Amino acid sequence: MTNRHMTRRQYLAASGAGALAISLGVEPASAQTIIRQGYQTNIWGMPTYYLMRSGALEKRGLKFQEFAVPSGNLTMQQMVGRQVDLGTYAGQSFIIGHNKGGLVAIALIEYVGKTAQVVTRKDLNLKSVADLKGKKVANQVGSSVGNVFVDTIGPKFGVRKADFQEVRMNVNDMIAAMAAKTVDAMVNVEPYNAIAVADGIGVSILDFSGFDRMPVVMAATPDFVAKHPEIVVAYLKAWQDVAAEFKNNPGKVSEVIYSFFTSKGYTLSKDTFSQAIARVEVSPGFPADLQKYLQGEAEVLLRAKKIDAIPDWKKALRPEFWAKASS
Repeated sequence: MTNRHMTRRQYLAASGAGALAISLGVEPASAQTIIRQGYQTNIWGMPTYYLMRSGALEKRGLKFQEFAVPSGNLTMQQMVGRQVDLGTYAGQSFIIGHNKGGLVAIALIEYVGKTAQVVTRKDLNLKSVADLKGKKVANQVGSSVGNVFVDTIGPKFGVRKADFQEVRMNVNDMIAAMAAKTVDAMVNVEPYNAIAVADGIGVSILDFSGFDRMPVVMAATPDFVAKHPEIVVAYLKAWQDVAAEFKNNPGKVSEVIYSFFTSKGYTLSKDTFSQAIARVEVSPGFPADLQKYLQGEAEVLLRAKKIDAIPDWKKALRPEFWAKASS
């Protein structure tokens, strides 16, 4: 977790938050609220990372504090515990988060099915998911990508959870485990898949897009939307600003995100990174078919006993905030 902004007291003393808020069209009480923004440090979280680096939030009179974690299911858990206000993760984690903590979706941010892959050790010459029987497979248990692999993709190839040895670890630790040959394969996301392939460690044998497009939602705690509806609308307006940058200035966006990974010590060429980021379909909005998709995923999770009820979608999905931001 990092905090690149002044404290509330410093901000008020330095610039007069009330006057600034009025000039930006945000109520003073809203300007005094700091958004606790969760995000994951794999490629799925990078649109949110860019949002925080773009200046779009500040232009809307919003302040934030960052909470970085390896994967979105951890952000979801932080939100269930009310440690974070907003965060992105795929539909499966969102459904679990709603079941456990009443979390609500305020927008769809991106589709990431192409970024989720099964990568096997190159020296093993494995060709199919079916070849994973009896193998050690690194998986971030509880994550959306982990759930989709275990509940949906594996069974389509005749591979049940009991058929392989699941090695629990964070996605950012999997390349090292592959290189050390302590695991035979990994269920991972970008840019780690692209790095493993480029370094000659692994071979990608399947991506998830043919099975699940994997929409990633921006979720919020019910407490936050109830107390700060005007902040939610301003926040989504900032996302609309950023969406335009992803479309019209992809070079700038790519450079900011590329610098994030190189600053963390990852050695990957810009070409390798470009391949990874191109697999993320950034498309903020609230599509009409989102509920149908989530309903199907909820039925899978219910059968797997990972939730105890299908969500009430009128409570779980809050498209009115996006509609107001777009008006």
